[in-house]
Amino acid sequence: MIKTNEELTKTVCACTDALKSKLDGSNGKRAVVLCGGTGCLSSNSAQIMEKMQKLVAEKGLSDKVTVNQVGCFGFCSQGPFVKIFPEDTLYRLVSIDDVEEIVEKDLIGGEVIERLLYVEPSTKEKVTKQDDINFYKKQVRVALHGCGVINPEDINEAIGMGAFEGLKKALSMTQQEVIDEVLASGLRGRGGAGFPTGRKWSFAYANEADQKYVVCNGDEGDPGAFMDRSILEGNPFAVIEGMMIAGYAIGASEGYFYVRAEYPIAVKRLRIAIKQMNEMGILGENILGTGFSFQAHIRLGAGAFVCGEETALLNSIEGKRGMPRPRPPFPAVKGLWQKPTVVNNVETLATVPYVLREGAAKFAEYGTEKSKGTKVFALGGKINNVGLVEIPMGTTLRELIYDIGGGIPNGKKFKAIQTGGPSGGCLTTEFLDEPIDFDNLVAKGSMMGSGGAIVMDEDNCMVDVAKFYMEFICDESCGKCSPCRIGTKRMLEILTKITEGNGTMEDLDELDELAKTVKANSLCALGQTSANPVVSTLSHFRDEYIAHIVDKKCPAHVCKNLMQYHIIQDNCVGCGMCAKACPAGAIARTDYVAPGKKLASMQIDPEKCVKCGACIATCKFKAIIKQ
Repeated sequence: MIKTNEELTKTVCACTDALKSKLDGSNGKRAVVLCGGTGCLSSNSAQIMEKMQKLVAEKGLSDKVTVNQVGCFGFCSQGPFVKIFPEDTLYRLVSIDDVEEIVEKDLIGGEVIERLLYVEPSTKEKVTKQDDINFYKKQVRVALHGCGVINPEDINEAIGMGAFEGLKKALSMTQQEVIDEVLASGLRGRGGAGFPTGRKWSFAYANEADQKYVVCNGDEGDPGAFMDRSILEGNPFAVIEGMMIAGYAIGASEGYFYVRAEYPIAVKRLRIAIKQMNEMGILGENILGTGFSFQAHIRLGAGAFVCGEETALLNSIEGKRGMPRPRPPFPAVKGLWQKPTVVNNVETLATVPYVLREGAAKFAEYGTEKSKGTKVFALGGKINNVGLVEIPMGTTLRELIYDIGGGIPNGKKFKAIQTGGPSGGCLTTEFLDEPIDFDNLVAKGSMMGSGGAIVMDEDNCMVDVAKFYMEFICDESCGKCSPCRIGTKRMLEILTKITEGNGTMEDLDELDELAKTVKANSLCALGQTSANPVVSTLSHFRDEYIAHIVDKKCPAHVCKNLMQYHIIQDNCVGCGMCAKACPAGAIARTDYVAPGKKLASMQIDPEKCVKCGACIATCKFKAIIKQ
C-alpha cells in the first residue's frame, strides 16, 4: 500500500528503472512485446504470444527473453505486430507460422527477418524501427502516452511511464489552481463539441453540493471510430488518473466509466486497473495521505448511439431509458442523480495527466491559437495506412491523408474526407491544405467530432454516402423529439428515392428545408447535426445529385437501380465463366464471334441481372464494365 507521496516517489523510481531496463536491455534480457489491441487480437495476436512464450521456454531462453503484450501500436492495417527491445525491431503482419522463425533467427541468431519488416511504399525501402516509419514521424503521443509501450494490465509499468505523477502534483495544489492549470493549457473536450475543459470543471466546482460526480463518456458510437477503445485498452491507468484529477478539482469523490459493452477488452483492462489501483492505495480512502478520497465504478452501455450525448448517458447510468434531457440545467449544475457532474470523454481524461505532469505551457506548445494540444483520429476508408493517429492541432488534411495515411490505394483519386462521423461533413480537395482544428473544420462545413476520419475516392457515390449516414441516424434516433424522429426519416426517404432513380429537382429544395428545420428544432446534438452529411454533400457534390435525378445515372456506378452491367463483346473470349458465376442466369452466349476469338461472346440480359458483381469478379479479361 502506498500511503504517502514519499512512498509513491520510491515506487516511481523502482518502476521507472524496471521499465527502462526492459526497454534498453540493461537488465540483460531482450523484451518481446506483441500488440494486444482488439484489431491484432482478432488476427490471432494472443495465440502468437502464447506460441512465442512456449517456444522461448522450450529453447531455454526464459532467463534471457521476456514475452508480453502491450496496447495498440496504431498502425492497424499492418498488424499483428511483434516488437523486440532493445533493438526496437518492429515486425508487422506476423502470423502464427512466423513465430518459430522469429525465435530461431532473431532471438537466437540475432538476424533481422527482412520479409517481416515494413516497406515504405514511396521509397520501397525496408524499415527496421517504428519511429523511422513515415506513419509515425509526424505523430505526437499525449493521449496515447504509453500505448504500445506498457503492459496495460501491469500498474508497475504504467508507473514507470509516469502514471500518477500528474495526480501527485494536483494533490499538492488547491482545487482552483488545478482548474486554472487546465484552463491555461487550452484543453478543449475531445468528445466533439470542443468545450473548454477547465470551464466545465469550474462550473461544477462553483456549485456546492453534498455529492458531486465525474463521468467518463466511453460510449464511442461513430462508424469507423475506435479512439476511446484503443486508449482504454492501451493505458487505462491514464484515464482513471485523469478522472481522479477532475474529481479532486471539482470536489467529487466518485466517478463512473460509461463504456459500451461491445468493448469487452477495454472493460476487462479497466477493471484490472481499478483493482490494482485500489490494492496499491492510489484509489480509495485518504489517497497519498492527502485526505482526498475517490472511487471509480463501471457501467456498460447497450450500444445506443444517442447515449454518447451526455444527458442521455446520465439517464442510462441511472437506469432510465437513454434519452436526452432538456438543457438547461446543464450537468455541471444538475447531472447524475441531480448532483453537479462533469462529463468528459476518454481522450480528454487521458490528456489531463499530461497537462498536470508536464505543465500547461508544454501542452499549449502544440496546436493552434484556439485549439491547443493534439488530437487522436481513427483514419479509415480508402486510405493506404488505416489506423489510429495522434497529431498536433493545426496539421493539414493533406499531411494527414498523404504523409501519415500514405495516400489513396490503387492510384485512385481522392474525393473527400468525412470528419466528425454522422454529425460531420465531407471536405474536398480544395480543403486539403486547411489546418485541422475545432473552429476551422466547422467553418468549412464539417466538425472535429470524436475523431473519425473516413477517406473516400472516386469510386464513392456521395449521394449514397449521405444515405448511409442518414440510415444510421434514423436507426439511432431515440425518437423523443419530432424534428429528429420525423425529419431524419423524411430525409432518408428522399435520399432513397434519388438513389433509386425516382428523384426530382424539387427533392433537393425539400432536403435543404428539412435540414434547416431539424437543425434548429431538435432537442440534442444528434438531431441538430444529423443533416450535416446531407448539407455538405449537397454543397460540394450537387452535380452528383443532379446526375441521379436528371440523367438517371450514378457517376460512381454505386447505386444499383441506376447501373447496368455490360459485356464488351470484342474483348470477350467466350469462356463462359461469367455465366457460371451468375446467380440469376442473366448471361447467355450470342452468335457473335469477336475478331481473333474462337468462341462466340457472352451477353447480359439487363432484365434478369441483379447487379451482384459476380461476373466482373470472375472475368479475367476485363471484358465486363459497369455503366
